[in-house]
Amino acid sequence: MSHFRLTNLTRQVEIGANCYLLETGNRRIVLDCGAHPKHEGAKAQPLWEHLGEKRLDAIILSHAHQDHLGSLPVLMRKYPGVPAFMTEPTRQLADVMMHNSVNVMAKRHENGEGETPSFSHKEATNCTRRFRSLPLHQRFNLAGERLGVGETADVSIQFEDAGHILGSASVLIECDGRRLVYTGDVNFDSQSLMSGARLPEQEIDTVIIETTRGAIPQPEGFTRAEEEKRFATAIREIFAQGGSVLVPVFALGKSQELLTMIYTLRQKGLLPECPVYIGGLSTKLSEIHDKLASASHRQHPGLNLLESVAPFTISGREINQFPIKPGRIYALSSGMMTEHTLSNVVAPQFLPNPAHGIFFVGYADPESPAGRLRNTKQGEMFHLSPSIPGEVLRCRVETFGFSAHSDREGLVGYLERTAPKNVVFVHGDPAAVDWFKTTMAPKIPDTQLLTALPGIALEL
Repeated sequence: MSHFRLTNLTRQVEIGANCYLLETGNRRIVLDCGAHPKHEGAKAQPLWEHLGEKRLDAIILSHAHQDHLGSLPVLMRKYPGVPAFMTEPTRQLADVMMHNSVNVMAKRHENGEGETPSFSHKEATNCTRRFRSLPLHQRFNLAGERLGVGETADVSIQFEDAGHILGSASVLIECDGRRLVYTGDVNFDSQSLMSGARLPEQEIDTVIIETTRGAIPQPEGFTRAEEEKRFATAIREIFAQGGSVLVPVFALGKSQELLTMIYTLRQKGLLPECPVYIGGLSTKLSEIHDKLASASHRQHPGLNLLESVAPFTISGREINQFPIKPGRIYALSSGMMTEHTLSNVVAPQFLPNPAHGIFFVGYADPESPAGRLRNTKQGEMFHLSPSIPGEVLRCRVETFGFSAHSDREGLVGYLERTAPKNVVFVHGDPAAVDWFKTTMAPKIPDTQLLTALPGIALEL
C-alpha cells in the first residue's frame, strides 16, 4: 500500500511562502506556491532545491492570495507543461493577482528598492494557459478527467469549499485507499460574504492544517454580530466628531468582505449612507466577485457589491494629493500598510488628527507598519516608513475581529471530529504550532502530531 511523503518547501516555520511537495507512489504534487511578503527575489521563494530532478505531475492551488500564489510562475517555468488545478473563481482571481505582482515588483525595481521581477507579464499570461479549473465536490484524476461513481485512479483529487475567500478550496487527495486533506487557508465560520467551510471528516488518514491563529484566543463571549455592531458604533462616533475612518484592507478578500459588511449594516440602519473609497485593484477584484455573485458558494447570492455600495475608486496616481474629507470610509490596501501602498501613503493625514480613526479588520504581521501601529500608544511618535517623517499618534486606533482564518477552536473541533492518523501543522508561527500540538495531544491521543520543518521529508 502506498503512503504519503510530505516535504515543506517553506523557508521557516511561519506563515511565509507556503509550498509543499506531496509524494505518493510514483506521483509528485506541489500544494500551493507562494511568495513571502517580507522578502524579495530568491529569499521570497520556496526551497526549490528540495524538489530534486524528478518530474512533477500536478500543482494544486488552494486560493489566490500572494503567500500561496506568488511564486507559481517561477515553478511553472521549471516544469513546462505541468497543469495547475484550482477552482474557477481562483483561476480568474489568480490571473489578476499575478499581473499585479509583476507591476509591484517592476515599480520597486525602477525605484531602486527591489530586485529584478521574478517573472514577467508574458510568463504570467503563459501560466494561465495551463490553469485547469475544477468544480467542487467532484473527483478527478491528475489528468483533469472527472471520475464517475465507482471509478478509480492511482491518485484522485477533490476540491471542497474552504470558506476563506472567494474560490478558496481545501483538497481531498486519495491514493491506494488512503485519504489526505490539505486545508489550505480555511474558515469554518461564515463571514460577511463567504460561507463557512464544510470539509470531509470520514476515514481521513492525514490532515495538513493551517495554524495561523493558534496563538490567539478568541475573546470570551465573542460573536461576529456583536463585533459588527461595535464596528458600526465606532464609525458613527468618528463621524459625529467630524472625522473619517481609514480601514487598511487586503485587496483580495477583505475588501469585498468589508463592502458586504457596509451594505448589511446600512440595511440594518446601523451605518449611515456615506462615501466609501477603495483602490483600483480592489475594484478590479470586486468586479470578479460581482460577475460570480450567483455562481459561487457565498452569502447574499446575487448581491452586486459595486452597485449596492457604490464605492469610489482612488488610483495610485492621485493618492499623494488626495484630501481626506469628513464622514467618509477609506478602505484601502494594503492590510499591513506596506510602504508605498495606498493605506500607507494616506495614513499621515490620519495619524495626528484626533477626529479621525484607523480601524484594523484583519491580520497584520507584528513587524509590518500596521502591526507596529496597533501596538503604539496615544501620544507616541510613530514612523510609517523610513522615507516618511514620523507623526505623533493622536487619531483613534481600533482592532476588530473579522479574520478570514478559522479561530483555533474551530480547527480543534475539526481535528477532534476527524481523528486522523496523522496531523501536520503548517502555515503558522512556532507559538501557534506549539499551542496546537499541546492542545491536541490529549484530545486525539492515537494521532501522530507533526510539525513540517523546512526541507525535511515526513513519512505519513
